[in-house]
Amino acid sequence: QVQLVESGGGLVQAGGSLRLSCAASGRTFSTYFMGWFRQAPGKERELVAALSRYGGSTYYLDSVKGRFTISRDNAKSTVYLQMNSLKPEDTAVYYCAAGRKALISEYNYWGQGTQVTVSS
Repeated sequence: QVQLVESGGGLVQAGGSLRLSCAASGRTFSTYFMGWFRQAPGKERELVAALSRYGGSTYYLDSVKGRFTISRDNAKSTVYLQMNSLKPEDTAVYYCAAGRKALISEYNYWGQGTQVTVSS
């Protein structure tokens, strides 16, 4: 089992940047696929970016390609989401998640979420 704690959310103007971090507990971080999801009010949760165990494979939602970058530091048990050129439609609660089975599905462990608000 793994516990996840996100940080780095906040309020930013359109065009700005934020870097989200997600710190994981335990010694098995490198055995997990890691993903960042988001959920905006009235919308379903969506997978924004995902990264395989050692970073060899990635997934990005089409709307964030070229703007967001997911990375991980297995020595620090931390996954990051660098968000550049932010848009108001990126406003949402962002969640870090971990899973062991696949890159884009079956995430079993979730953080508490961090709010990202992009003003126009």
